[in-house]
Amino acid sequence: MNKSKAIVLLSGGLDSAVNLYQAHQSNLILGALTFAYGQRAASREIASAQALCERLQVNHQVVGLSWLGAISKSALNDTEQAVPSGHEVSIDSLEISQRTAQRVWVPNRNGVFLNIGAAYAESLGASVVIPGFNAEEAKTFPDNTPEFMTALDQSFSYSTATQVKTLCYTARLSKTEIVRVGRKLKVPFELLWPCYQAGPHWCESCESCQRFLRAMKEA
Repeated sequence: MNKSKAIVLLSGGLDSAVNLYQAHQSNLILGALTFAYGQRAASREIASAQALCERLQVNHQVVGLSWLGAISKSALNDTEQAVPSGHEVSIDSLEISQRTAQRVWVPNRNGVFLNIGAAYAESLGASVVIPGFNAEEAKTFPDNTPEFMTALDQSFSYSTATQVKTLCYTARLSKTEIVRVGRKLKVPFELLWPCYQAGPHWCESCESCQRFLRAMKEA
């Protein structure tokens, strides 16, 4: 097993892109995976991830998970539901953010993603799978937390013969701190897709856009 290599889970957003660049700088990457689970922004996320991987000459693969979208009641998948945006979103209010998080929750999404990433890692002889998490959204998404990663490491010690581990460079950082790290790493922010929508441009109104734009401004 190549203990110095990793699989990166790349959505094309800020957190995963910074983790991609950090892992690349550390010469860790064997490949990157982007998941298509019927989300509104799938085409944009895939295009962004491909562009980032091309920039770094990293092998990129799209993994189709149509079944996950089919069972999801999330506004990210169900186009009959509105994605929380504008005045519905208050990124400084934990109570409101908890409510909006419920509307975009996809069942066990990060659990599914990381288990698939661990399978790829084991099959390729890598020892690490790298998601893109942050401390802000960990307050409302329990599957973004270091505690979740620790639990998965314990699970992987049983479910992977090579005892794959999780690693995330940004899990304890705010979005603003992540932007600062990204600038040092020369991440091309213009290639990112931080938006829940799939329009010609970022909507700048959904919660994901609002967090990204505030971080860019504060950093």
